[in-house]
Order: sequence, then structure tokens, then C-alpha cells
Amino acid sequence: MVEPRRAESGFEVKPVYGPDDVRGGPEGLAERVGEPGEYPFTRGVYPTMYTQRPWTMRQYAGFGTATESNARYHQLLEAGQTGLSVAFDLPTQMGYDSDEPIAHGEVGKVGVAIDSIEDMRTLFNGIPLGEVSTSMTINSPASVLLLLYQLVAEEQGFSGRQLTGTIQNDVLKEYIARGTYIYPPVHSLRLITDIFAYCKDHLPRWNTISISGYHMAEAGANPAQEIAFTLANGVEYVRAAVRAGLAVDEFAPRLAFFFVARTSLLEEVAKFRAARRIWARLMKDEFGAQNPKSLMLRFHTQTAGVQLTAQQPEVNLIRVTVQALAAIFGGTQSLHTNSYDEAIALPTEKAARLALRTQQVLGYETDLTKTVDPFAGSYAVECMTDEVEATALELMAKIEERGGAVRAIEQGFQKSEIERTAYGTAKEIDSGERIVVGLNRYNLDTEEPYDPLRVDPAIEQQQAERLAKLRASRSTGEVTSALDELRRAAEGRDNVLHPMKRALAASATVGEVCHALRDVWGTYVPPDTF
Repeated sequence: MVEPRRAESGFEVKPVYGPDDVRGGPEGLAERVGEPGEYPFTRGVYPTMYTQRPWTMRQYAGFGTATESNARYHQLLEAGQTGLSVAFDLPTQMGYDSDEPIAHGEVGKVGVAIDSIEDMRTLFNGIPLGEVSTSMTINSPASVLLLLYQLVAEEQGFSGRQLTGTIQNDVLKEYIARGTYIYPPVHSLRLITDIFAYCKDHLPRWNTISISGYHMAEAGANPAQEIAFTLANGVEYVRAAVRAGLAVDEFAPRLAFFFVARTSLLEEVAKFRAARRIWARLMKDEFGAQNPKSLMLRFHTQTAGVQLTAQQPEVNLIRVTVQALAAIFGGTQSLHTNSYDEAIALPTEKAARLALRTQQVLGYETDLTKTVDPFAGSYAVECMTDEVEATALELMAKIEERGGAVRAIEQGFQKSEIERTAYGTAKEIDSGERIVVGLNRYNLDTEEPYDPLRVDPAIEQQQAERLAKLRASRSTGEVTSALDELRRAAEGRDNVLHPMKRALAASATVGEVCHALRDVWGTYVPPDTF
């Protein structure tokens, strides 16, 4: 007997689909799917989708110093990129300055080092911040980097009301899959709701959070786990904001999401459609949202870095193209296509340009932008959408049984589920049951030489020198006073972003601001390290 083929999410994939496989028949399908731009948004959040304009083409970039990253941003903008996406180095993501001992060896390695308002000025030198949309992949210190961005924009003559972009700001997934958390969950949620409230008043066009499944997928989550755990985190954020006194329709329209696109194209299309449907119903039924924008799951997609190989790296160009197609057919609002050499090192300029050209060819040389939701009505995709939805809802119910996303995180539920899936995938690759071209099948005896982009180790010393000059030139009393005010706000219930902005304007560093909050809130220690 032949074993049935199974999707990444575990359900059976039939060799042939027909009308009898679609749950509820044509009438049931019409109710679940709706029209593009209409509840439950299965077919897309906008009625015209890409027929009016294509998705936003972003390329995630940042390395070394702010000066080097600024040069790369100018290159990408000149090449036709329509939005910026900033990668920060690990010390910045963890809220440490470049001259702290814990930062040694990591400065500028996986992104750009940002220590102060001076670095932020350099990062966006010559780029009018009121005229570009900027996404920043930053979580625990998201408030700090957002305020630095706002301060530089104001120096350029732009008000907060003119700024558009996104901060990732999704700390819950850090506890699950990525590890760049600082504070305990309860304080992290407090900081996030303070950001929601601040942006409502001062940066109304800014997406205040990008609730992220991407990193869980990179850790090994399958498609159903990715959207289940991501949407469960989203529910936790909405509940926290409502508890803090915010009306759901005041902040929900600015929530955004971030997902991966894998090479399993049909299941990925189904995943995106199912995620929109689940979120729309949650926002309507649990939270009573009235504004249609509160029901829309708008998301950015990045192609799957975890599926790239260091072996025969040019083959990654094909993988990335298939993954990009999955995101586009799935209705993403913006897209980052990985460079083919990212499994080896930071992308070279040529590789980054080719990644952007991939999107441009798909956007301007194909007919993908001529019709909305081309897979609608496909027996296979509609059935898979139902299957992904059912599997995800079952996982979300298990999270609710444990008391919600935070309680489930504290119990290690999501992390253990992802690790189990990742282990199964690794076994399949090792045994050859899962084919990875160039890795366990169709490999070469010898690989062609490759010259990767390298980060200059002198960057760490350069950043330390910049910090020393900054501290010597600023008003120590003004910085100390502002940081003390920040600590008092953190101890009470005042919004911490107001004193935080004053501290940063006075040239307090990222590390100093984060340490001020550590003084009050402490740091998170995972249960498995007790």
C-alpha cells in the first residue's frame, strides 16, 4: 500500500481534487471565501490587490556601520526598491551598546550597529524619512529605535504624522523561537501597549507591531504552527491593549504581521488565505471590532532563509523565485526576497540586486498583477485552506486551554511543538526522504570558490570611539535627569515613551535607556535555565 503524501502541516494531500473535496460545496465555499477586500478577507484585504499597484518591494539590509548601511540603502533605492527594511546587529537587538563587554565580537555582524541618535542620523543621511516607508526588525528595544527614527525625521523637518513604516516589536515570539528578549513578558507587554498608545497620538500612520511567524518557521515550525502561534500572540497583544484601556478600533488597524514563504507553494498560498480568515473572525467575534481595517490581516513576507543552502548557492535563486510566487499568490502586502548567498555570509551587492530584480521581473514582466487571487476556486487550494485553518485552530485551542499565549510560553508549549517538528524535518533530510537539491541529492564533488562579504572587525573599536566622544560632548546632567524620569515612569503607570524620547534627544545611548528599564523591570530568565 502506497503511503499518502502529506503536507508540511501534516494533513493528507490528495493526488486529485474535485468539487466533492471542498467543504460545504459551492454555497459553503462562498461564505468562507467572500470577495476580495470583503470579510473574511480570504481572497485578500483589498478589492483590487495588485491590479492597481504591486506589492511593496523591500530588501532587508544592514551591516557594519551606519555609514556602510546608508550606502547600501542608497544603492537599493536607486535600483528601484520601494521601501527600506533595516537589520540591526545583535547588541542593538539586545539593548546593549557596542562598547559593553557582552557585545564583544558581535558588533556590526548580523546588522547595523546603532548606539545613539548620531548613528541614526548617519544611517538615514540623504534619505527623506517623510517620503519613504521603513521597516525595522527590532523587538525588545523597538520603542528606542522608533523614537530615534522619529527624532531624526523631525530634524529633517517631518512630523510624526508624516512617517510610515513598521517596527517588528513582537517580543512574545522571542520567548518562543529567537531569544532576543530583555524584560519579563508582563513588562514587555506593558512596553508594547505604551507604544500602541504613543503612536495613536503621535505616529498615526505607523504600523506599531509586526506580529511574526517568520522566526518560528526558521526555527522549524510548519505552516499551520506558524500561523497558529503567530495569531495566538496577536490575540495576547490585543487583550493586553484592551486591558490597558485602549479601544480596539483605535490601535487594531495599525497591527501588521510577518510570515515566511516556503517552496511548498500551494500549501503556502493556502496558509496565507487561512490566516486572513482566522484573524478576521477573531477580531470580529472576540473583540467586537467595528472598523473593517481592524479585521484585515495585512502582512509582510520574507522568503525562507532556512531553506537556502551553502552548497551550489546559485540554486537558491530558483528557490527564492518559487517562494516569492507563493507570497504573491497568497496576497502579501510587501515582500523581501533573500539573496542567493545568505546561507554563506552577508549578501554581496550583486546578490542583493539580483534578489530585488527577482521581484521586479515577477511584478512587471508577468501577468501576476492583472487579476486578483488567481487560485480562488482551485479545488486543491480551497481544500488546503480549510485543512490549514482547521489544524491551526486546533493548536490555538490548545494554547487557550493553557491560559493563553503567555502562559503557554511559560510552560514551553509552543517551543516544544516547534522543536518536535524541526527534529522530524532534520531526520527526513538526513535520511534522504526529503530531497534538498545540492545537499542530499544532485550534489557536486567540489564546490566552486566563493568570496563572501566580510565585516571589518575594526568596526567595534570605531563604535567605541564614537561612543566615547558622544559621552564627552553631551550634558551628563540632562541625560541623568531624563533617565531617572524614565525609571519613575516604568515604576508607575505613565507612558514610558515620553521620558524615553527626552533621554534619547539628550544623547542617551540605546544601552543606557535599556539598562534604565532593566533597573526597574529586571530581565527574563527562561524556565529551562532555572
